[in-house]
Amino acid sequence: MKSAAKIFLSAALVICFAISPAVLSQVPSGRDVVKPEIYVSLDPAARGSSFQVAVVMKIRPGFHVNAREKSEDYLIATDLKSELPAGFQGGEVSYPKGKLEKFTFTKIPLNVYQDTVTLKLPVTALANAPLGEQHIALKLRYQACSSEICLPPTTLPLDATINIAASSKPAHPEIFSKP
Repeated sequence: MKSAAKIFLSAALVICFAISPAVLSQVPSGRDVVKPEIYVSLDPAARGSSFQVAVVMKIRPGFHVNAREKSEDYLIATDLKSELPAGFQGGEVSYPKGKLEKFTFTKIPLNVYQDTVTLKLPVTALANAPLGEQHIALKLRYQACSSEICLPPTTLPLDATINIAASSKPAHPEIFSKP
């Protein structure tokens, strides 16, 4: 009887180890679930002008991320931080409203983002902003979940490139004309 149990246990362990890599390979990383794209409302922007930097989050179907206004304290809210170079001033990031969705793993609806979401950061190029190509470092933090799993929180370093020149020219009206 003991040897039958040992054989069964050994076989079960072998099957678990054989299946685990296959199952794990099907679980995406948070970096694979959200594909951010960066746009700037002026190209180029003049010294003294105000513009917006948009981070468009494209979220994989079947997944969601918690909205900025999270439903529960333990949830990780979507967050965008900026590190502005000398000669620039930034304002508060504008986050869209989330959508209340009911999931099987929770009794209350959760405030989430799905599909495509746009975050906007207002920036001003000061009168002493350096001319030419400038870079604004961004960090996008979120936690992607499906109805079955939540992936570890992800922080993506992003780079918004802005050209500073003598005069401004609007760019990407399809993103920046929307509220």
